Amino acid sequence: MIQNVIEHLGSIDPVLAALYATLFTWGVTGLGASLVFFFKKINRAVFDSLLGFTGGVMVAASFWSLLAPGIEMSDGEGFEKVIPAVVGFGLGALFIFGLDKILPHLHVNFQTHEREGIKTPWHKSVLLTLAITLHNIPEGLAVGVLFGGAAAGFEGASIGGAVALALGIGLQNFPEGFAVAVPLRRQGLSRWKSFNYGQLSAIVEPFAAVLGAWAVMEFQPILPYALSFAAGAMIFVVVEEVIPESQRASYTDLATLGFIGGFMVMMTLDVGLG
Repeated sequence: MIQNVIEHLGSIDPVLAALYATLFTWGVTGLGASLVFFFKKINRAVFDSLLGFTGGVMVAASFWSLLAPGIEMSDGEGFEKVIPAVVGFGLGALFIFGLDKILPHLHVNFQTHEREGIKTPWHKSVLLTLAITLHNIPEGLAVGVLFGGAAAGFEGASIGGAVALALGIGLQNFPEGFAVAVPLRRQGLSRWKSFNYGQLSAIVEPFAAVLGAWAVMEFQPILPYALSFAAGAMIFVVVEEVIPESQRASYTDLATLGFIGGFMVMMTLDVGLG
């Protein structure tokens, strides 16, 4: 079945393929958020394990799906070959750093007084949604860039690898949807409103994916930089947000094991399908 999906996505316009792939990841987020119709809380040990899993998937994807192909397709030898990856990686991290300082948001498991970004009277529900939205931007961008690179025929970029990345992101989006929806439900929001906020956190992914695929197709020389840009953005999110959130309770070992599991799953998907 997965092979059929790869063949189909490889036969259509890369921008459209990127859109389809990230509609899937958005849908998985909505599926996770839909659990709020059945549960009003989540076991913290389970949640921290899933959060660790998310971090592991993102770190593995940053290397196996983005940095390694970006370096492989760069021209030159030695230090010259790695320059695009270094530049793109740094710019990606700085991009999310800037958004983190500007965009009002509140990380999951953090108290209201720990909100980040510019001061705003926005409700906690909006701030929680924006926190997850922040790290969905590089995820969508990464999928789009990889589809664009594969369609352009760059060595190291493949449709299989792009599909593997979308599958990995979809897997870690599931707990994210639930992570936004459940706290809002516990605050008194209706199940429907909680679900809507949860699934809306991933709506940015299709937009970022389409932009990434289009940019690479139009300006092919930027691909090594674009892949590394997405990797740098994802690593920044993991270190600044995902890991600290998973380590705030007494289940740090479970969160760490979840991270290892997520890394193994994403590595397996990328190597197996890419």
